Amino acid sequence: MSGYNEVLSRNTENAPKNTGIYSQTVAFSHYNNFSAQLPIDPKSGKMVFGGAKEQAEQCFKNIKAVAESINHVMSDVVRITIFVKNIKDVDAVSLVYKSFFPTYVPALTVVAVNALPMNALVQVEALLSNGEGTIPNAPQSGDLIKLTHNTINAPISPLSNQTVSFSHYNNLSAQLPINPITGRVVEGGIKEQTKQCLKNIKAIIESIDVPFDDIVKVNIFLKNLSDIDAVNDVYTTFFPDSAIARTIAYVPARTVIVASALPMDALIQIEAVVSHGDGTPPQAVEDRHGLIIEPHNTVNAPKCALSTQTVAFSHYNHLSAQLPIDPKSNKLVAGGIKEQTVQCLKNIKAIIESVEHVMRDVVKVNIFLKNIADIDAVDEVCATFFPSGIPARRIVGVSALPKDALIQIDVVVANAEGTPPQA
Repeated sequence: MSGYNEVLSRNTENAPKNTGIYSQTVAFSHYNNFSAQLPIDPKSGKMVFGGAKEQAEQCFKNIKAVAESINHVMSDVVRITIFVKNIKDVDAVSLVYKSFFPTYVPALTVVAVNALPMNALVQVEALLSNGEGTIPNAPQSGDLIKLTHNTINAPISPLSNQTVSFSHYNNLSAQLPINPITGRVVEGGIKEQTKQCLKNIKAIIESIDVPFDDIVKVNIFLKNLSDIDAVNDVYTTFFPDSAIARTIAYVPARTVIVASALPMDALIQIEAVVSHGDGTPPQAVEDRHGLIIEPHNTVNAPKCALSTQTVAFSHYNHLSAQLPIDPKSNKLVAGGIKEQTVQCLKNIKAIIESVEHVMRDVVKVNIFLKNIADIDAVDEVCATFFPSGIPARRIVGVSALPKDALIQIDVVVANAEGTPPQA
């Protein structure tokens, strides 16, 4: 019997089957990573008729079918990410969402993007708890509990919990630049809005007695890519936060995503994934204290002063989004979408191998495309890097990418050995 967690990919006939190189859900340790679900009827393989409401219902039905096929329920969801083509559809989609979560609500991110696969109006993604773990024949703390938390020092929403903790991670709802006292977007431009988003995140983290430097991954949803320099100016005043972090120049892994629109007409929205060293009950004290964050960079992939290439904590590695940049020249590679996809995945492979892992350890792939019509070409390349077809997947179309790239990819990677002091 293996003493290590194993990557466990699964599919059901009751939800749309992805292409051969992706899985509906990939479990590792205490989380199930779902592929983003489109409004496809699994029986016909076609998009359902109707508008955003009908499409949202089908997305959530598909998520529920996948969850039930692995003996889980919707209340095991810790995070939902909703992508819409039109921000005006959010109210209709939110009503559907609430019907699937009538009492408990998970962490939530809502964003409008430029395009979705199959010209869908809605795409929904879920992250589920996995209390039984994935060590073969050795159930792991099957009675772990999920902890939800809200503080009055950050915006409160009836549709989400500010943070949902399970095992060794805190999953925060995406934070808008809302003043928690007034409930309104703060006055000012991008700098003021960025500061408020990060202040909200800091307030949530501190309310659960976790330091700000325990953030392992940040996702920045930005209305205008041209605002990135201003965002970075504010970002560097929050990271690194502590003397220890400054000593080693620690910054989280990071992905910047251009949104076509954000709730409340905001210019920015920020999402954070946070380590949770003491775990959730009833993990034994000796099993849960003292875990450390392990950041790592390699010269074989592009470096950035604002992000760490990969940040490991407990049983996951979180990678920063990779652009199609040649690490030797630090320039975008020549060619079209295929060449750029190859370079993104080569960079990811270099980072993974630098921490003594392999591509088959990837559990989730997030792909951001300038042209959604490039999906087939991207899949053709991905099949050469993932021949066994393991990861879960998300694909969205964006209006712009840094460096004027055609594609950007980030991944979540299994970390079987865990971070110290785990064996």
